[in-house]
Amino acid sequence: MLFYKKVRSGEASVVSGISKTRVYFINHFINPIFEKAEKMNISLMTIEIDRRGPNGLICKDNIRTDIAVTFLIRVNPTTEDVKLVASMVGCERACEINTLETLFSAKLSEALKTVGIRMDFEELFSNRESFIEDVIKVVGHDLNGYSLENVNVDYLEHTPLQDLDEENMQDSEGIRKIKEIIEENSN
Repeated sequence: MLFYKKVRSGEASVVSGISKTRVYFINHFINPIFEKAEKMNISLMTIEIDRRGPNGLICKDNIRTDIAVTFLIRVNPTTEDVKLVASMVGCERACEINTLETLFSAKLSEALKTVGIRMDFEELFSNRESFIEDVIKVVGHDLNGYSLENVNVDYLEHTPLQDLDEENMQDSEGIRKIKEIIEENSN
């Protein structure tokens, strides 16, 4: 007796049983006595990183930057990667936001800091494409079965002066730099 399993767009079917694990991206049959089929969401999911105030990004010129970035991530739609993710976190949890945040938030946040410290605030503000490209390079595309598809900067401004700590060496240097820029632009 065979059961027909439908696989929708944006899904994979992971079949396990007495033989090796198989992955299907199209409709297929299983023998329910010997096999179990689980669906895995392989569509795009978003992780948002929002760094503001004292947690803002520090630029090369020590200007602290409030930034919100959206990362588009998915399970890479290959047999090997679907199997890897299924064994690592399970089919059901593969695209839960909490799972993705646990797996990737630290790495993504670190990539933002790594690239941000290489650029002055004005360079970052006026050249977001370069910033995004560099973040993608730092993160990499292969993330243990997941892939980074795109990065979007949703918000970018220097952190307001009242949110900066004058006792912090980087913030005090950033405050000085912001005041210089304001003075130059007012003349």
